[in-house]
Parts: sequence; C-alpha cells; structure tokens
Amino acid sequence: MLVNNPAFSGSDGEGSLRMSYFNFYPGNGYNIHSLYLTYDSYFSGIHGGASLYLTDDYLGGIINDIRGGFSYAYYLQAGRELYINAGLTASVFHRGYNFGGAVLPDQIDPLGGVTMTSADNLGYTGRTALDIGAGFLFLYRNFSGGFSIAHLAQPDLTGNGLPWEKLPRKLLVHMSGDFNTGTVSDMKIDPLLLFSLQGGSVSGAAGASLEIKHFTFNLAGLEDYGHNLNLQTGFSFRAGGMTIYYNYRFNVIRGGEMIPLSLLHQTGLAFSLNKAEKRNNIKTINYPKM
Repeated sequence: MLVNNPAFSGSDGEGSLRMSYFNFYPGNGYNIHSLYLTYDSYFSGIHGGASLYLTDDYLGGIINDIRGGFSYAYYLQAGRELYINAGLTASVFHRGYNFGGAVLPDQIDPLGGVTMTSADNLGYTGRTALDIGAGFLFLYRNFSGGFSIAHLAQPDLTGNGLPWEKLPRKLLVHMSGDFNTGTVSDMKIDPLLLFSLQGGSVSGAAGASLEIKHFTFNLAGLEDYGHNLNLQTGFSFRAGGMTIYYNYRFNVIRGGEMIPLSLLHQTGLAFSLNKAEKRNNIKTINYPKM
C-alpha cells in the first residue's frame, strides 16, 4: 500500500523498514519474481510523513523493471476526529531487456525442437523514465479509506512513442477498519476492501485480518479482470520491533484454463527502527496486515 498510495507515508508513526519477496506461479518454471524494499516514518518538522522505496519485478529472465522513488504525505486535522493525508510520489522507472534465453514462435521446428534462427530482431535497449503519482487517505475514528492515481505521467518504457505502449494510469480505492472484538481485550478484527482500475482492467478484493496478541491471521478473496476468483491467506508474527509474515494465494474459480492453482508465495520482514510517542502527535492507523 505504501508504494501504491503515497498518503500512507509515515502513517504508522514510527520509522519502519519493510522487505517483501514474491514468487509468482510457483512450480511452473515461469521465473517471475518481485522484490520490495520500503522505509517510511513520521517527521514533525515537515508536518507529515516521508518514505523511500525500491522495487524490482523480474519477468521470466527477459524483462526486468526496477523502480526507485520518494513519497511525501502532508497531514491535516480537518476535525476533532477527522484526519486527511495528502501524498505525492516521484520515481524513476527503468526497464531492461535480456533476450539471450528467449524462444520465439518462428524458432520452433515441429520435428527438431528449437533449432531455427528467428527472423525477428529483438534489439530493444533499456529505457529509463520518470513517473509520478498522488493519493489521499482519510481517517475517522476506527475507519480509514482513500484513493490514489499512479503513473500520472504515463511513462513510455519502450521508447516507441506509441500511445498504447505507455504505462496506463492506475486508480486504487481502498477502505478498512480497526475494531476490538469486545470478547478478548487483545483481539482485533480489521476488514479491508480494495478496488483497482488500470487500462480497462478491473480487479477487487475483500477480506479481513484477525490479530491476537503477537499473531495476525488473514483471509481475502480477489477477483481480477479475467473473471478469476482467487483466495489469499497468511499470517504474521511480531516480536519486539520485528515482524515476519507470509501469504499464499491460489485460484479457486478460473475464467480461463491457463491459470495454475498456486498463484504466489509472499514472505517478508518488517523492522521498527525508532519508537515515538506517536499518538500524542498524529492520528495513526493499524492497517490490515495483508
């Protein structure tokens, strides 16, 4: 969420370093991975939060997307219990290519395997482009919600200048809550709703996390533009200033026959680097640990 909506920068109040690793379509040899590294904190001197992030999407050994950026969120107390965060982000997006292991259709000989020479010239060179985004976060009592628009500059990662090859803008709308159950003093339920629209592709998610002392368990249903219904479940464990988490996503209803059962594994670590009397300074939220 920190990468998608810059208004989340510093919303936990304390400096947090997070690392996530994604393995997509495990067991199928697609070689698709993602790495995320983020740091954010609240700073009273700038009346808001700031964050740094670095992401790497490794797509089958052929395309590698690296993105590094900075976000700032201004905090406004609009009422006694209403808080608004307005965020901006700027990043550098680099796409690199490696076609050494690529196999094209005209290289395949039905009798001899991959033996033919391709007539296509895969001479793409790496390209770097500037990207910007904006977002808002609203907090009222135990509720929070917001929206963001990513890729406002619609970076051209191919360099061809064709409108349909530019990265389309992405609209994200989200809502969440943070509720004590009333039965156990240290048990909380955090529901979550997400809606995303990018380039005509619509996806959504709904779920909740259950927090009991140092453990959190989550379950969510996700539907994507291909009419695939997926489930994601996972857990996290917090000890002192460190949190370790794991999520697993799998397909339950297929819109097409090409989607495997296992969609992704996600694991990661989060560290609280400095403690602060945050509730005396700002309105903070406990976002669902999903």
